[in-house]
Amino acid sequence: MTTRYTFGGDEFIFVEISEEMSLDAFFKGTAITRELQRRDVPGIVDICPANASYQVRYDPDVIDPESLLALLKDIEAQTGDAELNIATRIIEIPVLYNDPWTHETLMRFRERHQDPESTDLEYAARINGKASVDDFIAAHAGSPWFVSMVGFVAGLPFMFQMVERARQLQVPKYVRPRTDTPKLTVGHGGCFGCIYSVRGAGGYQMFGVTPAPIFDPAQRLDYLRDFMVFFRPGDIVKFKPIDRAAYDEAVAAVEAGTFSLRVRDVNFSLESFLRDPDAYNRSLVEVLHAD
Repeated sequence: MTTRYTFGGDEFIFVEISEEMSLDAFFKGTAITRELQRRDVPGIVDICPANASYQVRYDPDVIDPESLLALLKDIEAQTGDAELNIATRIIEIPVLYNDPWTHETLMRFRERHQDPESTDLEYAARINGKASVDDFIAAHAGSPWFVSMVGFVAGLPFMFQMVERARQLQVPKYVRPRTDTPKLTVGHGGCFGCIYSVRGAGGYQMFGVTPAPIFDPAQRLDYLRDFMVFFRPGDIVKFKPIDRAAYDEAVAAVEAGTFSLRVRDVNFSLESFLRDPDAYNRSLVEVLHAD
């Protein structure tokens, strides 16, 4: 991978680590941006990591652009393959798959879909070679996902499945975007999963809903007390299928202000993961459920 640096006007540097998404590119960008944040360099206004790139906003009256460029290249040089380790979190997100609300919505927009004769889950199962919707859901919830960036709307996480590329679930977006998507829909477009933090337009396939708020300016729940946006790049998500009764119970807890999420701190090693992804994923899930 050859990193490309581009100036955007007189306040931004855009850094493209790779032309395609990969765990290597993601972790390299994450390691660089975390180190840049740790150094707390005067003149840096904002650091925005993305899937295989990042952007830095700076104040040219405080830091010289060429000096910042040299600093970024120096941090990259110091971030070798052996350093692609991060301290992060693994989070369990409950999901009611095949729920009535996304089903009602997807049926209203079938004319915008590649296959108007099937549901989003049925279509996704078929094109991914799964024998049934249940098999597809098992594959979707069976392995963790990395939050590679947060954006599009406030708090929406883009997630990359932690399996070998040949096993990644891939589903194209709708032919034409919808004008409506239920709040907290678990969606999928291309190789990326997401959770729609608010109700609104969208084009990703819809697989289910989570009862867990991930964006709340009122910050009523314990896991949102530090910041109104829950997810951050580098988080690891493990979906947990739940039934309607468990979903309703969780929604009631949200309304009462007592709902919480299972969150555990972990140290992630890309080298160890690549050596045996399935075994490493099992070790992550063991940490999640260790009490």
